[in-house]
Amino acid sequence: MPSLKTIQHHLAALLLALSCAAPATAEIVVQHSRGQTTLPATPKKIVVFDLAALDTLDALGVPVFGVAAGAKPPSLAQYNAPRYRPMGTLWEPDYEAINAAEPDLVVVGGRSGPRYEALAKMAPTIDLSSDAADPLGSELRNIRSLARLFGKEAEAEARIGRIQAGIAAIHARAPQAGTALFVLSTGGRLSAFGPGSRFGLIHGALGFRPAAPDLGAGIHGQPIAFEFIARTDPDWLFVLDRDAAIGARGQPARQLLDNELVRQTSAWRKGQVVSVDAGSWYLAAGGLRALQTMVDQIAAALDARR
Repeated sequence: MPSLKTIQHHLAALLLALSCAAPATAEIVVQHSRGQTTLPATPKKIVVFDLAALDTLDALGVPVFGVAAGAKPPSLAQYNAPRYRPMGTLWEPDYEAINAAEPDLVVVGGRSGPRYEALAKMAPTIDLSSDAADPLGSELRNIRSLARLFGKEAEAEARIGRIQAGIAAIHARAPQAGTALFVLSTGGRLSAFGPGSRFGLIHGALGFRPAAPDLGAGIHGQPIAFEFIARTDPDWLFVLDRDAAIGARGQPARQLLDNELVRQTSAWRKGQVVSVDAGSWYLAAGGLRALQTMVDQIAAALDARR
């Protein structure tokens, strides 16, 4: 039978071993538009198929391993460098490359959202697509989800606070600033977007009164001609040049709109035709840095017309 001293020695050794052992890492549950995904630990090797998420991760200083090839806003142009593994496109991921990379996390959203199920079979995947019924709210939730996952909550909340303060300030002024129309140009054609559309932030959170309140909320907007702009006669004309966003050749939107019909509108006469930042509004919409850029630009446009 072992002596009391021997038992005490073994007990002390056991306690020492337990105290030196690395604590078990708690699993991380991430809520997203498809439900929830459980991760065994904070992911290190991340593959991103959503430019809004990439914009947020870059703003928060979170490194990524692989990205989708294709057009990116200037603020994310560095991710076209060879050091970031190309993993296919937003629409067609390179499943072989992803499988070989064995990522800890794959992020999809928006354009790549339909590939969620296929990618989730290969690696832990989250879908950060925004909610059409609550675009801004869902975008802020997505930002917070990524911040929480990487321990960046404080920085994210500070930035979100600035965005929300900017939105509130614009919303307080926009209703008195007149009516607004948001149009997109591509390939020499125009589409208009109203409340509830993908660019409905102008009328919803930012509070501009719609010059054409009956526009549908379809993803591609309503095709229009110059006569439509003249007829609705907006006080503000917000213009997104899709060709500029994706690097396609085409007539610049401002040049396209410089015609007799549009020049008759209140927006043109008052100098209130605003070419919005295409990378932020079209490519990385909903990202942390993109949202700030969008808010700052609209605020600056209002300030310029005081």
